[in-house]
Amino acid sequence: MKRAEKAARIQAILDAHFPEPAIPLAHDDPFTLLVAVVLSAQCTDERVNRVTPGLFALARTPAAMAELPVAEIRTAIRPCGLSPQKSRAIRELSRLLVERHGGEVPRDLDALEALPGVGHKTASVVMAQAFGVPAFPVDTHIHRLAWRWGLSSGRSVAQTERDLVRTFAPARWNTLHLQFIWFGRTHCPAVGHDAKVCPICSWAMSRVRAAAEVRRRRRA
Repeated sequence: MKRAEKAARIQAILDAHFPEPAIPLAHDDPFTLLVAVVLSAQCTDERVNRVTPGLFALARTPAAMAELPVAEIRTAIRPCGLSPQKSRAIRELSRLLVERHGGEVPRDLDALEALPGVGHKTASVVMAQAFGVPAFPVDTHIHRLAWRWGLSSGRSVAQTERDLVRTFAPARWNTLHLQFIWFGRTHCPAVGHDAKVCPICSWAMSRVRAAAEVRRRRRA
């Protein structure tokens, strides 16, 4: 099956399962989304959503967050893990938003990536989900699905992003990003996955890749 045909079939299945996928991180505006995505590094969205109400009760604007002591931010976000690094990043990015951008989250990928704690994936999520700019943020989970489904070589997250943006129409990137996330959680998890019953892997995953995944599990 050609990649374009496979992509169209995958897109149709994702549309059927998640026609209106929700953004998994609770937020009210671009700033609260940005902070939530920073907190989500090596942490589940569910835990982030339990932590952010308390944090944003203390400060929910860049100006207010920049005034909080790092120790207070660290205490509020400790359940998310990596709290020393994340608390410093959140306070400093808040300060820079005030200093460089008038207290607003910039609608510019490069400007976002220049903020502490904000990598390419985080910046892409904000561009896509806060501002509606077409982007296809790729995390390790989307990277895994794209490899399983034969949409990318799996050499790197950056390569997977390049492959996905070449495969799907820009108008679909933002929705597909969320559909991949929800489908991975419900039908295509990293652990305990049965490719034979997965609505996509059952036909899209090659025998070579299925065998490679079995070998990886045995080595783990």
